[in-house]
Amino acid sequence: MINWYKKHCLIINGLLITALTLVLYILFGPIAAFALLLLPFAGYLAVKISTVFIIFFILFSYFRLHEAFVFLMPLKIPKMLALASLLGITWHLFISKTLKPHWSSTHLIFVIWFAWLTVCVFSATNKGLAIEYWIGVLVKVFIMVFAISWWLTRFSHFSFVRMGIMISGVAVALVALNNKINGIGLIEGTRVTISREYRSQLGDPNDLSLVLMFPVSFLAAELFNSQVNIYRRIFAGIGLIFTISGVIATQSRGGVLGIAAILSFFLYQKVKNPVVVAMCAGVAMLAMMVFAGISDRQSGGAAEDGVDESAMGRIYAWQAAINMALSNPLTGVGVDNFFVNYYFYSPHWDGKNHAVHSTWFQVLGETGFVGICIFLVLIASIYRSLSRVYCINKLNYNHQVVVNANALKAGIIGFMVAGTFLTQAFTWPLYIILALTIALEKLTIQSNKES
Repeated sequence: MINWYKKHCLIINGLLITALTLVLYILFGPIAAFALLLLPFAGYLAVKISTVFIIFFILFSYFRLHEAFVFLMPLKIPKMLALASLLGITWHLFISKTLKPHWSSTHLIFVIWFAWLTVCVFSATNKGLAIEYWIGVLVKVFIMVFAISWWLTRFSHFSFVRMGIMISGVAVALVALNNKINGIGLIEGTRVTISREYRSQLGDPNDLSLVLMFPVSFLAAELFNSQVNIYRRIFAGIGLIFTISGVIATQSRGGVLGIAAILSFFLYQKVKNPVVVAMCAGVAMLAMMVFAGISDRQSGGAAEDGVDESAMGRIYAWQAAINMALSNPLTGVGVDNFFVNYYFYSPHWDGKNHAVHSTWFQVLGETGFVGICIFLVLIASIYRSLSRVYCINKLNYNHQVVVNANALKAGIIGFMVAGTFLTQAFTWPLYIILALTIALEKLTIQSNKES
């Protein structure tokens, strides 16, 4: 019987696949049958070009490209990319064993941070919200930090990542500017959003400014490095103008501060005079605020006397975060629980809950004093790793190392400055920077040894 099956296995398997395809066609229609036929090809691609799928998953997850370009939403691209990425990771880690894990001190701190977030999830006042966020965001971030830090083993990989981030940032900025010009999705009459009617993350102007601010560091790194290909520098220069214009269109003060910090970092590399850089940054920031029309905002505009409503809202939210930490010093109120707990801890109630609008106070309120300490150590570890990259590269200069290190260092500086007014503790930017930093340090050490 076994010998007979071996002799006719091709025919038998073919008949079984044909029967399964017919059943799917009858029950669910032609799309399901077509998907089954494409499954082997899709699996082959997921294994063969795993790096591409992982990078596209990061781009779609962070930039929400399927929400910016709504015709992509029915295709469920992020879920498909997630499945392909997980298949590729599993195959290369456990079967082909071509994915070589490595460990660093930054990995360790990140694992401690994730473990503490997990503790804060299960001690949250609203466990349902916290667990949903843990499954929907934090677990993906955890897996992808290791996947990216282990997978990017060539400078060509970094070049592809940088180009993907730059193109995605420019694409989202163009959608934002188009909405601004045509008055689509504006809130408070002047602040631009994207796909607000679909409850997109880009539907909040502060979150949109954060998404657009992140690629600014990568575009600026390409533009200010004379050894980068001239065509990429031209694209970076044009893209930088569009992306900054997109942030300005959101009228986000945190976004403007972040851009000023990023551009100051690159200007300081050229000028080396902190006074001149500070003056230029101040003038540029004022110019961006005037151009953005922040004084015309309905909230936080010049029409409000004294400390404006937007600023007072932040102060009340930050006071609420401090009260949350004081009441729950170890774990805070739990991940993604600030908003639903605002009423119980805020000194001022205007009839509705508010977001915290600060990375630092978000961490403090939602993860307690222990969480804010671990978070600060994590950021310090990223900064220290990038400093080591610069030191190692001095021994055997490589401009590829410089452009990547500059983009990441500017990114972490922009994150820290904008984090004062933007809520980004548990979203992708910091963890993309973390993963790329670990991979870059490993690659720099290897290339230095080989030279």
